[in-house]
Formats: sequence, structure tokens, C-alpha cells
Amino acid sequence: MEDEADVREQTTLILEDYFHRVIAASDTPSALKAAQKVPPDLLITDLLMPGENGLALIAKVRSLYGNLPSLITTAHTDTHYLLEAIELGVDGYILKPLNIQNLLESAHKALLPIHQSRELAHYRDLINTLGLLVGGRKIDILQHIINHLDEEGCFHGSYSDIMAAIDVSKPTVIKVFRDLMEAGALERIKNGLYRFKSEGLTRARPDQPTDA
Repeated sequence: MEDEADVREQTTLILEDYFHRVIAASDTPSALKAAQKVPPDLLITDLLMPGENGLALIAKVRSLYGNLPSLITTAHTDTHYLLEAIELGVDGYILKPLNIQNLLESAHKALLPIHQSRELAHYRDLINTLGLLVGGRKIDILQHIINHLDEEGCFHGSYSDIMAAIDVSKPTVIKVFRDLMEAGALERIKNGLYRFKSEGLTRARPDQPTDA
């Protein structure tokens, strides 16, 4: 939320390069109305606005969605506002004129815990779902694969590596990989390199709704 049209438009154009959707508002009522229609992942608001200030907006939106990551932008360093922002648990307090690099870094820090939580939930869901497919000792193989994914969600290793790590037979390992690929959750890139695919969860669980 930003009441200065030029700042609002310029900041929106920049943020649109980094975020899937950016909704801009010039006052608290319009910002709150937009948040009610489309639940935000991150709230960025100027501190001093016509009528209610940005801290009031954060409190109202959080009353709808819980502890929503929020950033305050301001040209003021008033201790009163800073202490109120700290008490509210604001994730960042960015001084104007805005430095876009600082804004993006603050946004990244604010969103990182949510991203990590979603990643962990994704893999927990994957283990629980595909555990129904593979069952028994095979779930240990699946857990081993999940624990050894790289940052891009890829597993580097051979059947022999898994057999040595958890003492299972080669047919059992082959069966797990076959089940994962048939479920659409695992893609073979080449020998010894496999990638988990996020859309595989949807195919493995046809009853799972998809956010629009």
C-alpha cells in the first residue's frame, strides 16, 4: 500500500518481475478489500497513510490470515512507530527513499520461512502419499531418497548406493523407483540422476484440490 502514485507505480513494475502477482492499493480500505479477495503471501505498506496507518492495515489483514509476512516502508524513524512495528512482529522496516535491492532482500527474508515450510510439507505429503503405494520396508528407501535430494530436487545415486546404505535387495529398490515413476512423482534424467516433480503429487492424489 502506497499513497504516492509515482512511487506505487514504479515499485509495482519492479516487483512484478519477481512475484507472480502484485496488487497495489492507495489506501487502507482498498488494500483491505483486495486482501479479502486474494489472500496475499506478503504485505508491503507505507507507514503513514491517509486515515489509518500501515500498521493498522497489517493488524487487520493478519486478523484474516494469521501471522502474514509484512514489510513497512517509511521516511520516518520515529521510535514510537518502530516499537509498535516490533510489537506487531513486522518482518522488515525499510527507510525511504526505497532501495530496491534492500526491498527485495527484505521480501526474501520475510518469505523464506513460508517457502521452507511449504517445501517440507511437500516432501512430507509425498512420503505419506507414496508410502501407501510402496508400503513396508520400501518406505525406508523413499525416505533415503528424500533425505538426499539436492537444492534442485534431484537425487544422485545408484541402486547399489541405496542397497549399501539401508541393506535392502536390488529388486526392492527397483520396485520403489518404478512405483515413483508410475505415480508421476519421479523423473529419470539419466543413469544415477532422478528428479522429483511437484506436479507428481497431483497425479498421485487425484482427489487433492489445486489452488487457482
